[in-house]
Formats: sequence, C-alpha cells, structure tokens
Amino acid sequence: MKKQEIVAIFRKRLLESMQERDLNQSGLSRETGVDRSTLSQLLAGENLRMPRADTVAALARVLQVSSDWLLGLSQDSRFGAEILRQSFEVAPHEPSPADDNLKRWYEEAEGLKIRYVPAHLPDIVKTDRVLEFEFSEVVERPVDRAKEQARHHLNFSRGPDNDLEICMPIDDLVGFCRGEGIWRDLDSGARREQVESMWATLDELYPSVRLYLFDGRKRYSVPYTIFGARRAAVYVGQMYFAFNTTEYVRILVRHFDNLVRNAEVHAHEAVGFLQSQQVR
Repeated sequence: MKKQEIVAIFRKRLLESMQERDLNQSGLSRETGVDRSTLSQLLAGENLRMPRADTVAALARVLQVSSDWLLGLSQDSRFGAEILRQSFEVAPHEPSPADDNLKRWYEEAEGLKIRYVPAHLPDIVKTDRVLEFEFSEVVERPVDRAKEQARHHLNFSRGPDNDLEICMPIDDLVGFCRGEGIWRDLDSGARREQVESMWATLDELYPSVRLYLFDGRKRYSVPYTIFGARRAAVYVGQMYFAFNTTEYVRILVRHFDNLVRNAEVHAHEAVGFLQSQQVR
C-alpha cells in the first residue's frame, strides 16, 4: 500500500476504535500519554504523516486492538494471547473484595451509560432492613459491606452526568411483595417499607435512573452489569467474571436491549406499578 492509503486506513480505524471504546480525544490522550495536539494531527483529514511506532503501540494497547490492524496490515483487530489475557478477568472476594472491584468499575464508568440486571432487587434501592436480612448469613459479604456498596451505588446514580438502566424480572418483584422464595421469612412491614422506598427513589431519580420489568416466563437473564462500552461484569455469587473487550461487551448490550424492548413494564410506568402492588 502507498503511504497515503496507510494513513487514511489508520485514521479511519483509530476513529472507529475510539467510538467503540467511548473515548474522545481528551480521554484517549489521558490514557495513552499521547499529546492531544498529536492526536488532532493524526485524525485530521488532510494529514499525510505516519504515526510514530511508539504512538501506534500506545494507542493499540489502550484501544485493545493490534498495531497491524490499526495500520491496515491485518484484517483482524485482535492480538493473540495478549487480547485473550486482557479480555477476561475473575474478580473474587479474596484477596481483593468483589465490592472493591465493583466500586472501581463504577468510578471508571462515570458519565457513561450503565446497564444493570440485579440478582434480586437493585442495590441502589435496598433498605437497611432488607440488606440485613439478605446478607446476615453471607460470610463472604458482610452486612456492613453490602450497605456500603448500596450507598455508593445510590450516590453514584445521583451524579449529574450518570445514566443507569435497570432491567429485572417482574416475577422477582411480585414474589418479593408476596414474601415468596428467599423473602418468605422477611416480615411484611420490612417488605412494605422496601417497596415504598423503591418507588420513592425511582421517582426522585427518573429519568437518569430507569427501571424496566420483563416477564421471566418469556425471557431469562443472569445478573450482570455493563459499564458503557468498556466492561461487562457477570455476577456468579461473591465473584464477578469481567469481560473487557468490545466484542464481548456488545453481546451483552444486545441481550440487555432485547430485555428492554420486550419489557412488560417500561420505565415511565415503573413507579405506578410499584405503588399498585399489595404487600402481604
């Protein structure tokens, strides 16, 4: 290929990768250490200069693509064993608590859209009484850590630039109101307090926080959280399997969006639905 062709391909693929990773020039400059002025020159349509090798390497590392792909020398953006290593991580409760990993992931996703399928009820709406009941017997995740995480998620959701979508089975919510399943020993007063707190919180934070309810008989989902286009974390119980590559994140984004499209209760209806529930 001619030099002009390589430069044009590089510019096109650099822009595509930035969009896929939700990175603007400022963010890319911060994460790679490449000057913003250098990035502006590389992205300019009239630019005919080839980027330096160290610049290409830094961009490829942060964007999680291969240098050869950026330069048009390969049609495969992946880079073998290194991309496999970076694409997946296990975040257990030891030696670093799962809550610490989750807190870090939320902080890194500030300003990005977060999609969330909870294991039971969404953490941001849980009352202390529900948290005490749910985690009193869980050794790996003490009650005080569960409360700390719930408060952190709620404060995060109140941030001016944050956007949170929650999608959960309508069956789980109705079952909670009826005291079914794991909630059978939680008294009705605590459950009523939880439902009232839930709709009050959603009413306060809408539309930056939106709750959708799908029919569990028609759709199924494991608990997971998607942090923008950067990371998706699947919860398997006191442990997260985290996927850090765009390809894997996109798969879960499509799954989540399908849950939303097929929701029985949409975000603008969620508060009214909660208010209509009878707690037994």
